[in-house]
Amino acid sequence: MSRSAFRRVLRSVLPKPLVEGLRSQPEHWCRVVMNRETRGLIRALGPERLRVLEISGEHWKGFGFGSYRSVGYPDFDLCAQALDERFDLLIAEQVFEHLLWPLRAARNVHAMLVPGGRFLVTTPFLLRVHRSPVDCSRWTETGLRHLLAEAGFDLDGTTTGSWGNRACVRSNLGRWTRYRRLLHSLENEPDYPVVVWALATRPEEEPESG
Repeated sequence: MSRSAFRRVLRSVLPKPLVEGLRSQPEHWCRVVMNRETRGLIRALGPERLRVLEISGEHWKGFGFGSYRSVGYPDFDLCAQALDERFDLLIAEQVFEHLLWPLRAARNVHAMLVPGGRFLVTTPFLLRVHRSPVDCSRWTETGLRHLLAEAGFDLDGTTTGSWGNRACVRSNLGRWTRYRRLLHSLENEPDYPVVVWALATRPEEEPESG
């Protein structure tokens, strides 16, 4: 019996809730909690009022922002340039691990925000190397918070989070695992973070340089 035929037989004999719980979901297992938590953070800001720029992706395109655009490498190199426009929110989802000069990039993000603007950044931690085209860095919550502070963001005003567990770490060593509700635990083991995120704020008033 082929695999597809075997699956059809299972679907015909198993209760529907069980079948649904075993079905692969569009989200990767490692992103489920991160997506839920980061979307909660952005909803709390009132997205319909925000002018938003997303870096190297369109994960947030349909979120209901006041205005939205995206830019991506190589047409736009965040390590080397900042746009002349100013935004209320910048988003870089699973981008910073691929940057050769992350501090330069964070400073360019800071320059593109209005005073009081926010920066949402998500990165992997205990995930295998994935070159797109390079893979350079990993940060804990503490490391990410201080990288952003060094770029000019408010250290005390940065919210961070992380999620992971040993089973998810093992599963993602060789492949990206699609989430199955009945097979994959969302329990968090703090010592095994798979993903890390931060929502940082550009201060309303900043010290003058020099």
